[in-house]
Amino acid sequence: MLNWNAILAPYAQVVDELKVKLRGMRSQYEYDSRQSPIEFVTGRVKPIPSILEKMRKRNIPFDQIENELQDIAGVRVVCQFVDDIYTVVNMLKCRKDFEIIEEKDYISRKKESGYRSYHMIINYPVETINGEKKLLAEIQIRTLAMNFWATNEHSLNYKYEGQIPTNIKNRLKRAAEAAFRLDEEMSKIRHEIHEAQVIFNNKRENNNNSQEKKSI
Repeated sequence: MLNWNAILAPYAQVVDELKVKLRGMRSQYEYDSRQSPIEFVTGRVKPIPSILEKMRKRNIPFDQIENELQDIAGVRVVCQFVDDIYTVVNMLKCRKDFEIIEEKDYISRKKESGYRSYHMIINYPVETINGEKKLLAEIQIRTLAMNFWATNEHSLNYKYEGQIPTNIKNRLKRAAEAAFRLDEEMSKIRHEIHEAQVIFNNKRENNNNSQEKKSI
């Protein structure tokens, strides 16, 4: 019988370490008073039933899990603007603490469903009690609008067991195009948006400082 806790523990470590590093990248922009291309970061280890289902569909034997399943460890980076996605991609390409082995640009080449995102498959070295272990992990990079669409599409796929009715599929495609047009329009006014965010953050900081002085 497989010890799933032992199998998945290193993947959980990969997710935790990647989240820390990516959030650290975001913090560095804030410390430098610059607008970060990273809005927020999430991560997860694929649930065991999902792993088993994928193994069944692809006829993957247990001893090939580490080599064949690329997304057991998954991290998602969400950005405000489409251009930010490619900024993050370039930043990740400059890192020396993992190896990028595959890239899939579903933004310039969207999926038939309308899905858009940038995927990077990496080989990540993680330290275990038995020494270094290199594991595959997936990093998805997308905008807030893309993330909203993908989350709802995933829920519908789960509801209909991958067989979404044609009329809903068509509406999803239209929604995906609308979301992308929103991203494009927001990109055109990103400078104004950034200025507004700086003004808001400065005002909030000043208000907080005033409240602290009153409480002293």
